[in-house]
Amino acid sequence: MDITHIQSALSQRDLDGWLFYSFRGSDPIATNILGLHEGHATRRWFYFIPASGEPTKIVHSIEREALDSLPGEKKVYLPWEQLHSHVRETLAGAKRVAMQYSPMNAIPYISRADAGTVELIRSFGTEVVGSADLVQEFEAVMRPEQLQTHLDAAIAMRAIVDTTYAEVARRIRDGVPTLEREIQDFMMGLYAKANLVTDHPPIVAVGPNSAMPHYSPPEHGSALLKRGELLLTDLWAKLDTPHSVYFDITWTCFIDDHVPDENARVFDVVRGGRDAGIAFVQKRARAGEAVYGWEVDNATRSAIAAEGYGDYFIHRTGHNIHEMVHGNGANIDNLETRDERRLVPNTCFSIEPGVYLPGKFGIRSEVDVYLTDNDAVVSGLPIQSHLIPVLSEY
Repeated sequence: MDITHIQSALSQRDLDGWLFYSFRGSDPIATNILGLHEGHATRRWFYFIPASGEPTKIVHSIEREALDSLPGEKKVYLPWEQLHSHVRETLAGAKRVAMQYSPMNAIPYISRADAGTVELIRSFGTEVVGSADLVQEFEAVMRPEQLQTHLDAAIAMRAIVDTTYAEVARRIRDGVPTLEREIQDFMMGLYAKANLVTDHPPIVAVGPNSAMPHYSPPEHGSALLKRGELLLTDLWAKLDTPHSVYFDITWTCFIDDHVPDENARVFDVVRGGRDAGIAFVQKRARAGEAVYGWEVDNATRSAIAAEGYGDYFIHRTGHNIHEMVHGNGANIDNLETRDERRLVPNTCFSIEPGVYLPGKFGIRSEVDVYLTDNDAVVSGLPIQSHLIPVLSEY
């Protein structure tokens, strides 16, 4: 944690401070930014970083060491009245403070401070401002060495796609009965060989299962891969090194030596939406113009709707990517939420439209984009250009 950096960011935004609060691990954003290891914390704590001056930590009497790793004056409370008194005194003179709060819960990923705590702070005459932009600056911006981990993971993950599809083709040709779960296990073995880790195994979905965006093959009873069906693979992982950044992609293939017209048509629609989103970001970035998450979602979604499949695109276009696969920066979303955060340089996000036809099949094409000061660059090239007939291409 860099107090000087945080205080500079507060001054730039005309904020008097940033008030962190947690109860039983209720705010992982605070834990990450402050570099804490809460352990067995069972009582409320506050940590206030003013725009200038020394921070203040407020901790319970039985957990008075909870914030000892952080700089600043310590205030210890026992009865609840003393907690209120300490917070009131700490915020004296602070007119506007940031908290992990989102007005109208517009960005639920940021809404960590409960309504009652926000009411308490307001009762002291202090205005509570959402911390979404601050969080993005300190939780989503990549350092150069972090970008390199993302690019290195991209190379490894692209190779895993090709190796996996070659294995699928081999098993089908050799008549080896293969379940979705077995391909998932095969991919996890490739992760281990490439020194990759993940928070969850990849999605492997065949036939109608591919029409469920968050399908995961069960341990028992997953579907059999069959000739004449579509296979969707969604894989995300990062290098097994500290502070590495995820790479996250989705590819699809058809288990045959040719692709039926309907499947090819839907892939083309999805690809068109994906490429419209990429082009929109690149045009803005290269012109030095601001671009916001909700706008990219609109550009992508409009292209798919224009082809008559808008009702079958049932999730946001993308999400921030950082040390967590779903990071705390701006998402590409004007469907599930309206994410009005600006996409800022040195952040990474996915663009992953999909069309899902219930009971039939679903196609998603996911790429990762990272912003520089004057461009938007797609990582993990080449990206998928057509629906792959796996028996003729592998």
